[in-house]
Amino acid sequence: MVRNIEIKARIESVESLQPVAAEIADEGPIEITQDDTFFACPNGRLKLRAFSEHDGQLIFYQRPDSAGPKESFYVISPISSPDTLRQALSLAYGEIGRVRKHCTLFLAGRTRIHLDKVDELGDFLELEVVLAEGEPNEAGVSVAHELLEKLGISPHQLVEEAYVDLLAKLPNKPILSPISAGR
Repeated sequence: MVRNIEIKARIESVESLQPVAAEIADEGPIEITQDDTFFACPNGRLKLRAFSEHDGQLIFYQRPDSAGPKESFYVISPISSPDTLRQALSLAYGEIGRVRKHCTLFLAGRTRIHLDKVDELGDFLELEVVLAEGEPNEAGVSVAHELLEKLGISPHQLVEEAYVDLLAKLPNKPILSPISAGR
């Protein structure tokens, strides 16, 4: 499995942070629309990411919910029929949530800088520092902290939960169980 160090923060607006991210980045901006569906999974998280009707990814990952930089293990499998796979996985495992967002992606060395506009939640920054095989987590954590400082992100802005968990906490938002979601 591939590993990275991830960190997420709530930001005032994508627009206000975009010039700073562009100055730090080697590549970007790359505009991406994502529709992520999460399924019941006892060993981590399983999500189907649809970019379009014929382009998507099935992603399995494991990472702790904590506010600071955290290690994430993941496997990504490209797919060509997100809608039918979503239907099959929903029936088999149960859908636990759905996250729709627009991501402005920048690449800074080995780090992916995501400026996310998440439907119903607002604007966020997410950093993903890719680790080399056998590289200690501390190396990625150091890069993440350096980028947070350059981007002007303070510790009180850091977010522990995944977007799907934040959406589930919204008032009047039903929490789907694997059993009810599959029906």
